[in-house]
This record gives sequence, C-alpha cells and structure tokens, in this order.
Amino acid sequence: MAVVSTPATLERSVPVMDNAEVLRIRNDFPVLNQTVNGKQLIYLDSGATSQNPLSVIEAEQEFYEQRNAAVHRGAHHLAVEATEAFEDARQTVADLIGADYSETVWTSNATEGLNLISYALSNAALWAAQGRGNSALKGLALKPGDEIVVTEMEHHANLIPWQELAFRTGATLRYLPIDDAGRLSLEQAAGIIGSRTRVLAFTHASNVLGTINPVRELVALARASNALVVVDACQSAPHMPLDVKELDVDFAVFSGHKMLAPTGIGVLYGRQELLDILPPFLTGGSMITTVTMERAEYLPAPQRFEAGTQRISQAVALAAAANYLTETGLDRIHRWEMDLGQRMVAGLEALPGIRVLGPAAGEERIGLAAFDVDGVHAHDVGQFLDSMGIAVRVGHHCAQPLHRRLGLTATTRASAYLYNTTDDVDQFLDAVAGVRAYFRA
Repeated sequence: MAVVSTPATLERSVPVMDNAEVLRIRNDFPVLNQTVNGKQLIYLDSGATSQNPLSVIEAEQEFYEQRNAAVHRGAHHLAVEATEAFEDARQTVADLIGADYSETVWTSNATEGLNLISYALSNAALWAAQGRGNSALKGLALKPGDEIVVTEMEHHANLIPWQELAFRTGATLRYLPIDDAGRLSLEQAAGIIGSRTRVLAFTHASNVLGTINPVRELVALARASNALVVVDACQSAPHMPLDVKELDVDFAVFSGHKMLAPTGIGVLYGRQELLDILPPFLTGGSMITTVTMERAEYLPAPQRFEAGTQRISQAVALAAAANYLTETGLDRIHRWEMDLGQRMVAGLEALPGIRVLGPAAGEERIGLAAFDVDGVHAHDVGQFLDSMGIAVRVGHHCAQPLHRRLGLTATTRASAYLYNTTDDVDQFLDAVAGVRAYFRA
C-alpha cells in the first residue's frame, strides 16, 4: 500500500497517541460533552458522520460574521475576501491529499463527485459524436463491449452511478468478488480486469468490513488495461495520510462530514488533463467563458464543474478541519484508530454468538467493526446500546449486495475516530456482552 504503514513501521516512526491526549482532543468537540439516557455519550458512529471541533465551527461562523458574499462575482471588499477564503480553502484541501489546486473540485459530497464522473463520461460520447471538445475526448467515450469494474464491497454511492453509466452507454458492469473474510483476490482481479475494462472503481477502505484494499496492485492492473481508476476515499481520507499522486489514481472522492467538517461539502480529485477535457456535469453561471443564445464555452477545471453559487462557508470549514487533522497528525490518528479497531475486533470475537465481518483480529483494518449478534436484530442491538449512551450505526450501511453476499440483511457497526479512547471501546464491549442475555437470545 502506498499510503498505509504497517503497525510495526508506525511504532518506530510515529509518536504514539494515548488516552490522555485523546481526552484533551475530546475537549475540542462540544457535542461530546453531554449525556444520553443518563450516561456519558460514547460516540462510535464517525464512519457515518464525524463530530466538529470548535475550530471548524468557529471558522464557518467567522466567515458569516466577517466576509459573507458571493465568490468570483463581485469587486467589492467582502466579495474579494470571500473569494480569497474560498480559494485558500481549496489549496489547503489540495495540499492535504497531495493534489494540485486546479485538480480539486468542490462537490456537495462524495456521492455527487462519483455521479459527476459518471455523467461526464456518458456526456463524453455525446460530445465526441458531435465533434465537440478536445480530440482526446473520444478516447473516454464508453460504448457497447466496454466494461466497468467495481467490487462486491462497494457502498451504493460507488455502485449505482456505474450501473447507470453502463445503462446509458451500453457498457457492461462487472465486479470483483470478495472471500468470506472480506478480502479481494488479486488473482481473480487479474482475470476480470482486462482489455475491455475502461473504468475500475473501488473503495480504498470498506465502510463495513474495515478492509484496506491493495490500491497499488489494483492500479497496476488498471494501467495494464489503460483503464481509468476511481477511488472512493471516504473512509481513508479522514483517517490516514493520503497522497493521490503517489497512489496514481485518476479520480478520488471524499466527504467533509466524515472528516470533522460540516455536511454539504465534498471533494473530487481528478487529473488535470482529464478534468480539462471532460464535459461538465452541471451547467449554469460561474463555469463559463462565453455564452451566446446558441451555445456556451466552458472554463477549465476546477470551475468547469462548479456551476452556480458554491458551498463557500462549508469549504472554509473543511479547510479548518484539514488543518486540525494535519496538526494532530494523520499518521498518528491512523495508528491510534488501528489500535482501537484491533481492540474492538478482538473483544467482539471473544464474545459468544457474535460474528465480526471483515479481517480477523491481528490483520490490518481501519478502526471500525461491523458485527452480527446471533438471534438479535441489528436495530435492537443499536437501541440497547443507545440506552447506555453508546451511539453506533445499524442497518446495511448502504451496502446491500455486500450484506447479501455474507448472508445478512443488517449489522451493527462501531467506528472510532481521534476523539475515542480505549475506555470507550471497553465500555462498548461490556455493553455488547449483555445484549444476548437481555433479549434472551
């Protein structure tokens, strides 16, 4: 893996976080200082939505108090300051992921980013057929006989847009299967990713299994087939160092609300040469150079894909979140969460009647664990834990095909972040240990 160190390597090179530091970090998060059902809140649902530190909340508030205006459109003082804050935020987030400024596109969330790529690729065929755009655009146009490859562990956001792209273009959608432990077989992948593959889309880290996928090896298979590589980084960008250039991917997406920022803001990374030739997804103001009553000419990226009034305050807040993560150290956060994840999995595996999805204890995974309690529905497990002040996720986690592959309809998922302690995990495990007895399973 290009961006994930082994636990042994991290132990030698990274100052280790501890519970005392995490408790100091927790003081930065106002929402965590409350009780739920008479118990101190233990928040283990960051895989769905993380909480916001004061610096992020204040950054958005300060924008509205001091420089609220439309960006790119005004010559007055507030508009200039708003534009500077907006574009400075873009540079900050680009630096976080090793991208160039003009390769970083604001979206509402990762789902929009994936749909943007999907629709831009289907529009490529229309533009190429009519002689519009760059001559290289024809090479991106999908057609019958072409193949789009995903994996069996994908979140719906990285599956349905590709299903629809296949429908619109006549291409075929294929998938890389997983084994019972939630791992991809590179041998099988090599037999599926081939000369017809035009797009390979996969998650960097599974939001259900905790699996960290072998990005470098999968990219190598795609490069051998001259296929585009799209990575869902929703569960990696908030939790570990991420360098999109080192990973050699063509596109990557992630959401702000999973990495200490507000909802309504996401990021699409794309190679400059691809973004500049792809047709836009949404059209309107702020993304054009010249407009007549018959046609329009479009700006280069990133503005090419940012029609209309943008998520200005949210972008500023996302930059504050990026700074918070950088100052804490994403390598340190990753090590701490890996330890918490191992503690969760080992503890769950020791309980009778509990089935943990994904890699077993001792194997590499991110800091989350999805599990099934024999004889108790996931929603009942979630309500039982909530009665003890413990917030977890229940359901299929927007991954129905994955659950179906594993013979399940729903699971309970606990996901840790930089503000969780080992005591949080231990209290969670103690609570889970009482579930089956409470429901007489």
